[in-house]
Amino acid sequence: MSDSRKGKRPLVADRRYPKKAARPATRKKTVKRRKAPAKKPSRNIFVRLVRWVVRLVWWITWRVGLTVTAAIALAVGYFWTTLPDVNELLDGRARGSVTLLDREGARFAWRGDQFGGAVMAGTVSPGLKNAVIATEDKRFYRHFGVSPRGVASAVRINMREGRGPLQGHGGSTITQQTAKLLCLGVEYDPRDWESEAAYVADCRRGSLQRKAKEAIYAMAMEAKYSKDEILSIYLNRAYMGAGAYGAEAAAQRYFGKPAATLTPAEGAMIAGLLTAPSRLAPTSDLQRSQDRAATVLRLMGEQGFLSSAEVAQWQQDPATLSPAARRKAGGYFADWVMSTGPEFFTRNTTEDVIIRTTLDQRLQRAAEEALQQVFETKVREGSKAQAAIVVMSADGAVRAMVGGRETRVAGVFNRAIQAERQTGSAFKPFVYAAALELGYSPLDTVEDAPMTIDIPGSGPWSPRNYTNTYSGRVTLTQALAQSLNIPAVKVSESVGRELVRRVATDFGIDNEMADGPALALGASESTLLDMTGAYAGILNGGSSVTPYGLVDLRLQGDSEPLMGTGGGIGERVIRDEAAAQLIWMMEQVVSQGTGARAQFEGREIAGKTGTTQAARDAWFVGFTADYVAGVWMGYDDNTPLTGVTGGGLPAEIWRETMIRVHEGVPARPLPMQAPVGASRPDPAPSQQRDIPRTTEGLIEMLVRDILGGGSGPTRPNDRIPGESR
Repeated sequence: MSDSRKGKRPLVADRRYPKKAARPATRKKTVKRRKAPAKKPSRNIFVRLVRWVVRLVWWITWRVGLTVTAAIALAVGYFWTTLPDVNELLDGRARGSVTLLDREGARFAWRGDQFGGAVMAGTVSPGLKNAVIATEDKRFYRHFGVSPRGVASAVRINMREGRGPLQGHGGSTITQQTAKLLCLGVEYDPRDWESEAAYVADCRRGSLQRKAKEAIYAMAMEAKYSKDEILSIYLNRAYMGAGAYGAEAAAQRYFGKPAATLTPAEGAMIAGLLTAPSRLAPTSDLQRSQDRAATVLRLMGEQGFLSSAEVAQWQQDPATLSPAARRKAGGYFADWVMSTGPEFFTRNTTEDVIIRTTLDQRLQRAAEEALQQVFETKVREGSKAQAAIVVMSADGAVRAMVGGRETRVAGVFNRAIQAERQTGSAFKPFVYAAALELGYSPLDTVEDAPMTIDIPGSGPWSPRNYTNTYSGRVTLTQALAQSLNIPAVKVSESVGRELVRRVATDFGIDNEMADGPALALGASESTLLDMTGAYAGILNGGSSVTPYGLVDLRLQGDSEPLMGTGGGIGERVIRDEAAAQLIWMMEQVVSQGTGARAQFEGREIAGKTGTTQAARDAWFVGFTADYVAGVWMGYDDNTPLTGVTGGGLPAEIWRETMIRVHEGVPARPLPMQAPVGASRPDPAPSQQRDIPRTTEGLIEMLVRDILGGGSGPTRPNDRIPGESR
């Protein structure tokens, strides 16, 4: 049997898909792999640590940042809800202001916290607006209330100048400064603060916490108000020196014009004092203020607000003060008026008050110029002597007041109203007024001879004349004209000291008067204002006068005054005839007596000189038909004057004042009455009467005059026993 597989044909599938030839068995090649270098464990850990720290910092930063941003947003949102309408923030003063007007209605002085009225950034002059931006915040319109660049720059400057980072320059924007002016929304309440000054000091604290709160408040303001509204708040609330709050008050205070009409030079001056308003105020130091304004103008040029030519023009033509500002806010007169009004409407007012006064600015200048002229030409250089002047009308309306040699001052010692000095012989007209009221004649006679009076408790007193000489028998007119002391004492003792004291008091000499016979020689004290007012009573016909400067007082915006004048003509003191005769006697003082240096051409003048013991005080008080003026001269420490009497320098100051006062005023005669026979140098005996020595003798004389006739010492030409001729 044959093998069945032999000769067996390959299958078709095999032919179609032939088998692959088997590969010969080969030996596997062993490939050795190189081992990777081992990693350094320390480097790997450091990298991982750095990455972890970075991730942690980032994780913390964005979460903290998100939290801080949310907190700031909430704080800004909270302050945003507390901010009122912009119009409520324009006037933030705790005190009101007082504006004083002269007799013509022109503004001449300011007191208190002055607010001239609300202004807006769009209504003030471009010169002022641009000056404020150039000086305070040149990126004002480009930041969101806080300027990081400005803060960084301020810190760098402070560190470079050796200060702490927050000391000195603060880098505050106008918005931040406005936030500080608003005290971050905390209004002043007297119940919560010891004083307004303590409140202001707290608002100005510069701690880091306060700065942060200020920045948040500033951002809230940026969200609530427009840029111009913020600038408007700033322009209205910023203190600008000399009691002026806001641009309008400053413009009126310094330049006498609205803020809308300020020139670039004037705007630069106001903007320049924002950093230190009290020190840089032009009323304090005009040159320093002008120098600062020149710097502001340069900054305006650098920032494109002015051309180079405009900068040069305004630097060469700097701003100057208005006439009212140059007079230092009304000086002595304004201080006096403020002291006479009710305190709640003057010194401590919370309202804006307008006071109309009696001041005549022309006459005020006349008095100031006269005082300056006499001291420059007739007083030795370096003298510390002082002087004061009061000018008033016959009704007591004060037209001018100078309280010392430095005329452009305010809030200082006023010698016209505060210095109580002995009056000397300037008191004698009241002695003769009492005599004339009782029926004496200016031609009655009295013996000018040595006399001694025994004063109980003091012993004998012997008055002397200034010249230490005696004139014998003289008329009352001659005694007054030559300022003889002994006749004045005799007349005073004759009519009675009480009557003399009462006449002087009724005329306005209110101080306590001397009790003894020296009363007649002006041993009592008075102020220049009271003495001038008393002489005004003589001029107006014998009625008392209360000097006054306040005409009426009203609140700003009201048409009706709250109060009127508290002075003027009062009750009658002596008869018209007695006053007219006294004026005639006082005219003789100037035309023929000790007051001759007060004369000036074309005017009838009446007055009286006064010099106290050792020449510690020198007076001249007198009048024309139109004005009364008083002059006092002396030292504040009572040092005696050297070679000065009332008929000397005080009379010359009076003359220089009144010459200027009467410029353009027609001459009028004095309302005087000469006694019968006065034209004759020596009146006939029938027109003379001896002065009785005692009050009892006077009473007898009056009884004789009433009943007619009589004998003994009551007859006009008989001698008083014991009195020599």
